[in-house]
Amino acid sequence: MLPAEEILKEPSLSMGIEEEYLIVDRETGHLIREAPKSMLAAAEKALEGQVTQEFFQSQIEVGTRVCANVKEAYAELARLRKAVSKVVEPYGLAIIAASSHPNASYITQRHTPRERYEILAQNMQVVAQRMVISGMHVHAGIEDDNLRIDLMNQTTYVLPHLLALSTSSPFWEGYDSGLMSYRIAVWNELPRTGLPEHFESYAEFERHVDVLVYAGVIEDSSKIWWDIRPSKRFPTLEMRVADICTRIEDAVCVAALYRCWLHMLWRLRRENQRWRSYANMLLYENRWRAQRYGTDSSLIDFGKGQMVPYKDLLEELLASLMPDAEHLDCVDEVCHARTILARGTSAHWQRKVFYDAERGGASNSEAIKAVVDMLISETMHGV
Repeated sequence: MLPAEEILKEPSLSMGIEEEYLIVDRETGHLIREAPKSMLAAAEKALEGQVTQEFFQSQIEVGTRVCANVKEAYAELARLRKAVSKVVEPYGLAIIAASSHPNASYITQRHTPRERYEILAQNMQVVAQRMVISGMHVHAGIEDDNLRIDLMNQTTYVLPHLLALSTSSPFWEGYDSGLMSYRIAVWNELPRTGLPEHFESYAEFERHVDVLVYAGVIEDSSKIWWDIRPSKRFPTLEMRVADICTRIEDAVCVAALYRCWLHMLWRLRRENQRWRSYANMLLYENRWRAQRYGTDSSLIDFGKGQMVPYKDLLEELLASLMPDAEHLDCVDEVCHARTILARGTSAHWQRKVFYDAERGGASNSEAIKAVVDMLISETMHGV
């Protein structure tokens, strides 16, 4: 294909969303240690290849079918959440869409007895044992290899903005971590995480991966767990920085923003423009601020060289993406970001429920149970 034709060809931006749920005892609110084998078999039968076991038995992952647009993605997520909830209910269990359980102890968790997980546990030791966290991954179809890399290089800028809108892990082992996304702190302990390197081409990306493969460090690029990466299995660019959103409409909003961002970058490229690239040392500052404060504070506007309130940055982002949201028929879903900003993310709700319960005389364990009950209910909101 000629370079000019390559630039003009619009990527499909088909969508796929993966969500990882935590499984809790509905009566006690505790995270389970072992998953009943019959329950997992029932889930696999009900979801026909759209469900997998995660590293820990207390987790279960679902993945949508390939979706043409965000409305299909919403319907798929609703169907999957409803199906998994129905499967676990007879066992007295429930699912929660949160990136950490408020008081689960990682020491007591049991990983799934599969060879790949046994190897991971052996290689990573306590780092793997601490991975009692869940996330949301959004795939966007970009068929051209080099375009996928080019858009990845430019998308790192907006990853903190997306993380801030998704935060759902303020608690860890019964305590308020002080962070909106403690999941990121845990995730950072693994190797090959964080922001990706900058590559000039897909071939350069592959050459770097091959160094690790030939050295015997990893089997393939699926063991590279960056915040955004070219998928090994699909011709997609996979965004992985986000916490899992407790409400479906929030998840779809984050996915829609990501998809519109990619379309905006392609649109600029078609017009012989591009988003300015910034060094990872700068981007990591915004990533940390999103992890720590979520939407409550400011991020750095690198062009201005100053801190700007998240609300103002969001309005600038929405204005930039509006032509793309209109083109992709997801204006309502993208503008839902304003609703998230106004009423808070899951992390905000969790803290409010916890401290309201404590002020009402509840013990720590009772306040935690109130948080879990809220998460159970909100996970099924809109389903």
